[in-house]
Amino acid sequence: MLEFLQRLKFPLPQASTFAPKVDLLYDFIFYSSVFLFIPTIVAMIYFGWKYRTKPNDNREVPYIDGHHTFEWFISAFVGVIFFIIFVWGLIGFNELHNPPAGTYEIGVVGKQWMWEFNYSNGKTTRNELYLPKGIPVKLVMSSPDVLHSFYVVNFRVKQDVVPGMYTTLWFQADQLGEHDIFCAEYCGTAHSNMLAKAIVLEPEQFKAWLQGSDPNQLTQLEIGKKIFNTRNCVACHSVTGVQTQAGPTVKGLFNRKVNLSDGTQVVANEDYIRTSIINPATHVVKGFRPIMPAFQGLLSENDISAVIAYIKSLKE
Repeated sequence: MLEFLQRLKFPLPQASTFAPKVDLLYDFIFYSSVFLFIPTIVAMIYFGWKYRTKPNDNREVPYIDGHHTFEWFISAFVGVIFFIIFVWGLIGFNELHNPPAGTYEIGVVGKQWMWEFNYSNGKTTRNELYLPKGIPVKLVMSSPDVLHSFYVVNFRVKQDVVPGMYTTLWFQADQLGEHDIFCAEYCGTAHSNMLAKAIVLEPEQFKAWLQGSDPNQLTQLEIGKKIFNTRNCVACHSVTGVQTQAGPTVKGLFNRKVNLSDGTQVVANEDYIRTSIINPATHVVKGFRPIMPAFQGLLSENDISAVIAYIKSLKE
């Protein structure tokens, strides 16, 4: 019986370290549901047959007051199962949103109707995400138009890609070959055609592919540094740690707690830096005046991502 039910689930390749964990939780939910569903249906059929009536049958249907002990037992039993599922899911959620140190980062831009992938050396691909096998990868994702959702079924990972902010996702691919990437959020006319491939290579092959780009092509850090200097950001924000009167230094800024002029405190993550670039009046740092011009519409999403990558590299 269990083998038959297993075949009904249409098992998919477990191509990442998350896949077996997600499948195990799914199996628990599936078999718990079967365990509760079957006796419920059997009881319904039994009582429907036992207390059935026939035409012209004037027998009085017995009144059943209930069984409080049994009702409390069932409620507690189901409650325990729900609690296990909640805690189990919460543990998985936290793991999915807390990548390990040293994770390789790739920028993802979802746009109508394609996926664009930006690598740290400046290489860009469209609808083909190249990944190293056995190495954790973090995706930093954004959208210039509408809501998308990055979904790799074989990896058991999915994350919304939201305009105006960055969302992140990490995983470790463990199966070589090609894996389908979908957009799981309706995003317009050609939504169903927004398909891509995750291509998993051996680490040596991935390194060779990555280094196969044009040697004259600037890396993402170099692009970010160039924009930071040519846009004269360095005039107000030093990269050496020295504070100026115009603006705070960006050295060691990423993931640091920042005190704002309104008395609140925020963490300088990707979203904070992005907002500070396109609309700096949103977050005014304590001790500084709101004099920075807004770069909304002046920089592309790729330019902003490059500047953020450069700032992230300026560690204390």
